[in-house]
Amino acid sequence: MKISELRDGMSDIDLSAEVVEIGEAREVMTKFGSNKVATAKIKDDSGECKLSLWGKQIEMFSVGDNVEISKGYVQSFRDELQVNVGKAGSIRKL
Repeated sequence: MKISELRDGMSDIDLSAEVVEIGEAREVMTKFGSNKVATAKIKDDSGECKLSLWGKQIEMFSVGDNVEISKGYVQSFRDELQVNVGKAGSIRKL
């Protein structure tokens, strides 16, 4: 799937993209307790969007890395599309 094809509410998406930016990690409270989250920007040849990185994922990736997301989902956050990996999904460096 290409970034330009993403729509709010989509699930079970598979996507390959390049990490072009990683924001600063921040501490948030979830229903599972305290965790760190960072917002990254990813791009492919069709466009760009944001990607949520949680916990250990934040340290796993750097700007310039190519990543593959499997079984991710898409949400709109602050009027921008954001890809999330979730518990059922996975993300890995290519």
